[in-house]
Amino acid sequence: MPEYPTPHRTIRPVAQGATLPDPGGDAGNFGHLPRIAGIRDPVSNAGQGDGNRQRRSGRSGRSGVRAPAMPPRFPFAGKKYTLRIPTAICMNRHGFIPMKLSRLADRIQTSPILTFAAELNARKAAGENLHNLTVGDFDPRIFPVPGALTEAAIRAYRDHQTNYPGAVGLPGIRDGVAHLLNRECGLDYRGDDVIIASGSRPMIYAAYRTIVDPEDKVVFPVPSWNNEHYAQMCGARIVTVETGPENHFMPTAALLEPHLEDATLLALCSPLNPSGTVLSPGDLRDICELVMSINRRRGEDRKPLYVLFDQVYWMLTFSRTEFVHPLGVCPEIGDYAVFVDGISKAFAGTGLRVGWATGAPHILSRMVSVVAHVGAWAPRPDQVAVGEFLFMDDAVDEYLCGFRHALEERLAGFHRGFSALKDRGLPVDAIGPEAAIYLSVRMDLNGRVTADGRVLGSDGDVQQYLVDRAHIGVLPFSWFGARSRGNWFRISVGTCETGDIGSAMEGLESALSDLRPG
Repeated sequence: MPEYPTPHRTIRPVAQGATLPDPGGDAGNFGHLPRIAGIRDPVSNAGQGDGNRQRRSGRSGRSGVRAPAMPPRFPFAGKKYTLRIPTAICMNRHGFIPMKLSRLADRIQTSPILTFAAELNARKAAGENLHNLTVGDFDPRIFPVPGALTEAAIRAYRDHQTNYPGAVGLPGIRDGVAHLLNRECGLDYRGDDVIIASGSRPMIYAAYRTIVDPEDKVVFPVPSWNNEHYAQMCGARIVTVETGPENHFMPTAALLEPHLEDATLLALCSPLNPSGTVLSPGDLRDICELVMSINRRRGEDRKPLYVLFDQVYWMLTFSRTEFVHPLGVCPEIGDYAVFVDGISKAFAGTGLRVGWATGAPHILSRMVSVVAHVGAWAPRPDQVAVGEFLFMDDAVDEYLCGFRHALEERLAGFHRGFSALKDRGLPVDAIGPEAAIYLSVRMDLNGRVTADGRVLGSDGDVQQYLVDRAHIGVLPFSWFGARSRGNWFRISVGTCETGDIGSAMEGLESALSDLRPG
């Protein structure tokens, strides 16, 4: 990690999750360093002690620059710690100090999903037998990207397709995306109607930045993935609308209508992360028509109500479920909407950063500028490869057919397992798989008491109990903004072998059977 010398001190940025070395030397104890809120101490008395005891020793390897004072029994030495607040913590000769950053930096938070998944992976690497059913990613040994796509990418690198691709994307991939959407969704796009970025995330961010001003009202149903963070980065007023299992956690026009009259953006996702469920054609039509009726009432001096529609999982819709594109039920919505998509989920290419957007031209043209200024272009060789692959209709169909079958098989296996536990009287339930790589499961464990007498008082307690006792990691819907749905959880099967399902369900049954009512 680099050091930054100043006339009076050397500052070393301290990364989240860093392991700090034991500096050695006779520097006294660590009591003089201030206790910083947000650091989980690996020892109970870390950060406490006599504030007047300040012993310094040693110098850095740089002439004239004093090194930070450290004690021999540095309590963080060789330990992992976690920053619980988004404040920059740096080390100078006085110890740890908070360094002032922007208001945005103070608001924005690290994804708890990625943090939790990393903790599980670390435990697995240490030898624990855990089922990590958390992240929306794939194990490429189980779910590799299409072979034809891999070969096209290799050819692109060998052909030296490695320079800047241009802000809007290469013509080949734009034409390929239009071809895919027209073939699968019955639309009428041209390549000029498509813009390309390094994944669907930059497209969502660019749409927010293009549409939303500070204090604009942004509405989205929950559970929902990441919309809260994008809205925060724009300084928006956030309004969440809680959905429920009765509608498979999908919104309806009736639920949304009370919140939309003065809104600027309605953010939707179907198929939905985290629930793995899909908006019905009727509900989608009603929502689009509601947006159109609101816009007809707005004067020309007011910003319209726009729709951001995340459809990145649409190609992973299963046999008994129908995905309908918004333009298929309400063509007029196209003047007020941005549709975001990409290869990350449908082709298991989360590391191949290629996404795209279609929709209202006056929005897309400004989104291109946002993408360009943050340098969020998709890599040129990947654009070339994806552009070629999307015209290989037989290869696309063959891959998707096998991929959907494998995912549905795993999700159905977990659904059968939860149904069996429910039939045995255990407090669980699940919604049948509809799309994506997720299953919505209910576990009513709050208030239950463990074998050692601990009360599970929150969804976090339940989550930790499932890791420690059942050896499975799942994510509560409260992490996706659904605060009142903490007894619902997301299961992700992107890293799951079919043989893992039985052992995971056995561990869960054993853990649930050990609990008693509070």
